[in-house]
Amino acid sequence: MQTVAKIRQPIVAEMDLFEVKFKEAMASKVALLNRITYYIASRKGKQMRPMFVFLVAKLAGEGKVTDRTYRGASIIELIHTASLVHDDVIDASDKRRGFFSVNALWKNKIAVLVGDFFFSKGLLLSLDHDDFDLLKIVSEAVREMSQGELLQLEKARRLDINEVVYYDIIRQKTATLIAACCAMGAASVGCSDEEIERFRSFGEYAGMAFQIKDDLFDYTEGAIGKPTGIDIKEQKMTLPLIYVLNQASDRDKRWIIDSVKRHHKDKKRVKEVIAFVKDNGGLEYAIRQMNRYRDAALGLLVNYPESSFKTALVDLVNYVVDRKK
Repeated sequence: MQTVAKIRQPIVAEMDLFEVKFKEAMASKVALLNRITYYIASRKGKQMRPMFVFLVAKLAGEGKVTDRTYRGASIIELIHTASLVHDDVIDASDKRRGFFSVNALWKNKIAVLVGDFFFSKGLLLSLDHDDFDLLKIVSEAVREMSQGELLQLEKARRLDINEVVYYDIIRQKTATLIAACCAMGAASVGCSDEEIERFRSFGEYAGMAFQIKDDLFDYTEGAIGKPTGIDIKEQKMTLPLIYVLNQASDRDKRWIIDSVKRHHKDKKRVKEVIAFVKDNGGLEYAIRQMNRYRDAALGLLVNYPESSFKTALVDLVNYVVDRKK
């Protein structure tokens, strides 16, 4: 499996310059806000979303990027950062990537305001340069992300999530932002509407695979970025569980639903549910569906000429499904 460092080699100069521009975009006149943004920036993740923006722009733009590409990547990262800060408040999570979350250190009120600041910065960055097409792409993504979160919360109360609803939730919650990254990259180098839509679909398929992989971590032992069984403890219905639930006998189905509804904080019961999902083909089914989305994404790149950018984009999609955390 390729490492992120290896995948980003064809765009290493662009990513380095992006980090400088992104820090500038986060700047504020409020000292407290600058302390918090410095804390967030110094604990950045893999930056896969900006990588999607630059690799798509390079592939579609015949090796060139523009100032709009840097702005597009910054807009996406600002919106993504805002959503993570808000997610930690919603989930009452005190850790993010192994470090204390913003709400754990500065409390919920400040965390919500910091998230709002990043959202507004992202929107203004596009407006200040009349990038209305980029603003439309990201605004639609924010709308979908919000709807996806609310849909998941609504369905979680009744645990009536079937496979169709599950795909709708993860498309809106996760895939839509990666789709926006890829559409943003194509739009930033002047692609046609048809090509922008093709890359948007590419990003959506990659994003679906990404979220299914994330859900599979809940059933994986070891150091994996989030504790085993946490989705069940939070009463989240993910693909392995949904599949097994649909295949189960009425008796087993009642036991699973009762476990998730009333015994989700019981560690022994949660382990029993995990074992049941594993023993009844839930993981194998989810892996097949994840690979189906990966293959659909890669299929949209077939007609592009070979280049280091295409290779890196293929490797990035494969990394999404092969990563260990």
